[in-house]
Amino acid sequence: MDRTTTRPYGRRWLGGAIALAVGSGLVLVGGAGTAQAADVNVAKNAGFENGLANWSCSAGSGAAVSSPVRTGAGALRATPAGLDNAKCAQTVAVKPNSTYTLSAWVQGGYAYLGANNTGTGSGSVSTWTPDSSAWKQLTTTFTTGASTTSVEIYTHGWYGTSPYSVDDVSVYGPDGGGGQDPDPVVPSTPTGLAAGTVTSSSVDLNWGAVSGATGYKVYRDGANPQTVSGTSATISGLTADTAYQFQVAATNSAGESAKSAAVSARTAKVTDPGPGPAVPKHALTGYWQNFNNGATVQKLRDVQSQYDIIAVSFADSTTTAGQIVFNLDPAVGYASVADFKADIAAKKAAGKSVIISVGGEKGNVTINSDASATAFANSAYALMQEYGFSGVDIDLEHGINSTYLAKALRQLSAKAGSSLVLTMAPQTIDMQSTGTEYFKTALAVKDILTVVNMQYYNSGSMLGCDGKVYSQGSVDFLTALACIQIQGGLAPSQVGLGVPASSRGAGSGYVDPQIVKNALDCLTRLTGCGTFKPAQAWPTLRGAMTWSTNWDATAGNAWSNAVGPHVHNLP
Repeated sequence: MDRTTTRPYGRRWLGGAIALAVGSGLVLVGGAGTAQAADVNVAKNAGFENGLANWSCSAGSGAAVSSPVRTGAGALRATPAGLDNAKCAQTVAVKPNSTYTLSAWVQGGYAYLGANNTGTGSGSVSTWTPDSSAWKQLTTTFTTGASTTSVEIYTHGWYGTSPYSVDDVSVYGPDGGGGQDPDPVVPSTPTGLAAGTVTSSSVDLNWGAVSGATGYKVYRDGANPQTVSGTSATISGLTADTAYQFQVAATNSAGESAKSAAVSARTAKVTDPGPGPAVPKHALTGYWQNFNNGATVQKLRDVQSQYDIIAVSFADSTTTAGQIVFNLDPAVGYASVADFKADIAAKKAAGKSVIISVGGEKGNVTINSDASATAFANSAYALMQEYGFSGVDIDLEHGINSTYLAKALRQLSAKAGSSLVLTMAPQTIDMQSTGTEYFKTALAVKDILTVVNMQYYNSGSMLGCDGKVYSQGSVDFLTALACIQIQGGLAPSQVGLGVPASSRGAGSGYVDPQIVKNALDCLTRLTGCGTFKPAQAWPTLRGAMTWSTNWDATAGNAWSNAVGPHVHNLP
């Protein structure tokens, strides 16, 4: 969300450019292909253990580093600058008329993986991922032409974005005569498996890293393996007050290790059965500004009554990773903090949920470890107790770690109980694929999640669930992108449409309230659609969100007066 009225133009352009790139054929592919018994890895120095030997990086953009690494002692770190996208490549020997699986693990900024001069089709294949705080595997395949004996493989970043890291590159297929790096062997058995935070429905696990492993399988009571890439996992969907046994095995392309020694954990008893979040079936969400940026300055008591969820923007970070505090800005005109708390209590008494929003355009709360996850949960719950907040909104726009953010939210849920209101406000690029960190977080906490109000603005063009590219500001943009979230695993009741309250509320993407109403009707009734029409209606769709109640007030509450009654009259 914007504290100022606009975002940097470069960021909006980047989102649109990447969306169009996806529409042109760059896709996220999950999981590695299965190599045949005779296949070898024809890439040389695939783990960068020998510096940049066999690799060439444009404009001196790449370096072999000892941290961060995924396995071994080395990895590639490449930094885009100016008009250079930090391309690093090597030429590998291949066999004609053969199929190869190309994969690599990446971390950091936008990262691309591809092959040129394959001799078939367009001669090139590629895949990519947005920035990721955790190691993520990219995978694609290519087939060589009848006379192709060498292929260029490469990685690169994106202009003006953060550095990216690469490790454990593989090009599996028939030996083209150039030899190979040493064959992988089945990894050893993991040790140090331990249970961490336990809730009534989940158990956190962690264990020691195994050299040469590319993934791990976590077994519950000897079955139901869950595959993860790191050395921790949250096993959810468990029964309350029930004992379970867990084991973990390490995997790579050579096979799977023996299972580790078992560790036992018992889920917590349900101490707060509760009625669940006090949010209407169809709800209107508005962000309230705890600062003055030119919009109408409001006290909470002045927020229009159409809003069911009011997100106080924003919490502030501290020097302790994950910890948040709230500082009431004198600019909003409260005589005391007690008056602010009284306004929260009055809104709650009127049936509204007042929650604390974390992040925003300038907010940067880091949750990337067990300690920071616990610090977040403890401090967020402390704010709920002190001010009377009903829950939290996650609006982190500077990268998240789904593993630890999910842990933090589950710890908070265990403290706050089933009445917790949990909302999210990702940007459009964050919800294009279930492989993104935001989408993974939403799915990981689906059982305690109230609504995801994606920001359909400051975006540029994006892919819809039908694979077509849609421009922001249209009914199709709202409906086809909402469809992605539902098809990706969120319940319709967990999906809301986030738009600016006025043309001054965002740099781009404002739409007339009638377009919002048409989109809501299309998704819930299959009426009012544009060129895109869902295969079915989702009458339980949660509703809509706006940035902000202040910009709405600046425009005479035109947005909430139009959209609010429409949301509340949905089927």
